[in-house]
Amino acid sequence: MLASTASFALQNTGEDIFSCPDEQPADTSATLDEVVVTERLATRHIIDGQKLNGKQIEKLSNNTIADALRYFSGLQVKDYGGVGGLKTVNIRSMGTNHLGICYDGIELGNAQNGVIDLGQFSLDNVDEISLYNGQKSQIFQSASDFGNAGSVYIRTRRPLFAAGKRTNLRLRAKYGSSDMVRVSGVWDEKISETLCSSLSIGMLSSSGKYEFRYRRKNSDGTVAYDTTAVRQNGDILAFRGEANLHGLTDRGGWNIKLYTYQSGRGIPGAIVNNVWRRGERQTDSNNFLQATWQRSVGDKFDTQLRMKYAYYYTHYLNKDTTLMLIDNTYKQQELYVSSANAYEISPWWTTALSYDFKWNTLSADLHDFSRPRRFSHMVAAATAMDFRWLKMQGSILGSFTEDHRDKTTSHETTYTPAFFATICPPAMKWMSISLFAKQNFRMPTFNDLYYTEIGNANLKPERATQYNISLSLNSPNEAAHTSYRFATSLYYNTIHDKIVAYPKGQQFRWTMLNLGRVHITGIDVNAELRTALACGGIATHDSPILLTARLQYTYQNAIDVTDPNSSFYRDQIPYIPWHSGSAVLNAEWRGLSINYSFIYSGKRYCQQENIRRNEMLPWYTSDLSLSWKIRSLRLTLDINNLFSQDYDVIVNYPMPKRNYAITAAWEI
Repeated sequence: MLASTASFALQNTGEDIFSCPDEQPADTSATLDEVVVTERLATRHIIDGQKLNGKQIEKLSNNTIADALRYFSGLQVKDYGGVGGLKTVNIRSMGTNHLGICYDGIELGNAQNGVIDLGQFSLDNVDEISLYNGQKSQIFQSASDFGNAGSVYIRTRRPLFAAGKRTNLRLRAKYGSSDMVRVSGVWDEKISETLCSSLSIGMLSSSGKYEFRYRRKNSDGTVAYDTTAVRQNGDILAFRGEANLHGLTDRGGWNIKLYTYQSGRGIPGAIVNNVWRRGERQTDSNNFLQATWQRSVGDKFDTQLRMKYAYYYTHYLNKDTTLMLIDNTYKQQELYVSSANAYEISPWWTTALSYDFKWNTLSADLHDFSRPRRFSHMVAAATAMDFRWLKMQGSILGSFTEDHRDKTTSHETTYTPAFFATICPPAMKWMSISLFAKQNFRMPTFNDLYYTEIGNANLKPERATQYNISLSLNSPNEAAHTSYRFATSLYYNTIHDKIVAYPKGQQFRWTMLNLGRVHITGIDVNAELRTALACGGIATHDSPILLTARLQYTYQNAIDVTDPNSSFYRDQIPYIPWHSGSAVLNAEWRGLSINYSFIYSGKRYCQQENIRRNEMLPWYTSDLSLSWKIRSLRLTLDINNLFSQDYDVIVNYPMPKRNYAITAAWEI
């Protein structure tokens, strides 16, 4: 019998940023007040995304967010090699700029080139990573969330305290190949029942040196180069710090986050013309302050306010005498304000209205640099309906952009609608069929338009249309010893005036052009099987062996259909393989865990023309992780690229051969 009853409505936004809960130990019992938790229609997902939770992330041999995203279908990770190498993500062949990266609910920005280097974000303090195609299909969200072709949501760990405990401390140290040292710590403090704080810091150091095989053939098939060398000038020293303050209020909550990332690194560059070492250096200082406030007003209205200020500093230095001598500094600023509001007309019908304002500016010590400023206004209206077996959401986003450079002003206005629906047959609750149709729009970046040497002021905005139909199957009984999940999607995307960025000799600089029109047809398949074995021997019903298998597969046909007279008409666009996928096998028993992961990328081309000279061979890697937990201490051994595969993700940027790492994590 419960001691008392205290019922209230608690809205779940999926972000979980307003909690300082107590965690009851698993072996104790307690009498709790009754809490009735309801999820409003405005926060429900019509189509679920792909997710990796904290425990799954910990089992994989990963260092960064980009490493973890390799296990999602429909994504291509561009990795320029090494611990400190640039790492970007492309969604369903639509490009990095169409993918929104949200860090605790607020999108990360880079108006300069639109590229978010996910290698700068550590997994040490991440609790969940989720991927949504189209958009996150809930209507109570920021207006900018409606504008992406896909979104990755990174959710950091929230303070969780054992009964009677007010302080948590987690320490982690990792040492591995390439003289890599990574240390981090998280300190949580429960200040009161409604206020708690967390501080996360981390440091990374690496020489970036690793052995690789460099083998190239001439056009006639003879071998031009075939040697083993050591990658040079890939060193990095980086520091990351993040402070959070979480508060609860009556029917709501708030969060304040201060984030800083400081790094200095070498850029090894492409290996061309038998040049093995570059003289490029880059210094980054990325800082932002963001805040979120949310409140339920009555039983029908919810409101949310988000704000962010970011300052990014980049110093690029090139002393390589074989290339252009460069010593440039770039400074970006961003101001972001967002208001989201949802009203429940009835239990089956909800509407929402969101407004975002964003100000971006870029300055550089370049001669005749345009020093552009961009003012962006986004207004989104959405509605959702739930008829039990049929759920629908519709939205329209208005984007109003104004660019100022020198004495010139340009305007761009566009409207992009979206529609999502899910059918759940009443007699088959374990099956659902989902579909969506969506239009997207993205402005060229400042580098695309105004960069002194390579900017193209004649670039047109990119416009895309997405169509998707999905089938999902889930275990009828999730509590059974064996459960499964299966999902497959068939999609078709079209892009008009697609903007493509190619490395131009140096990793920091790009060549921009409009491809015109691209048609993309693809299939994603995701499957997961979990089972618990208790067949005698060391495994018992009290301590079974837990087995998990995950499989992802992607087929993509992404062709350039701009000009029938071009030599690459209907050719696959650069760096998009037709076939790719991954498989993960995990076994756990008590404190022991073994994890094997396999990643495959098929044949692709590094240039627009699909000819033999531009062909890149398929590659695969196998990673093995062994973990042992002894009370509050966890020891992990990672063996990456187990079979020492020689491969390039980006042409002339060789990846490391077999490498190792050992990690010790301690919690008190």
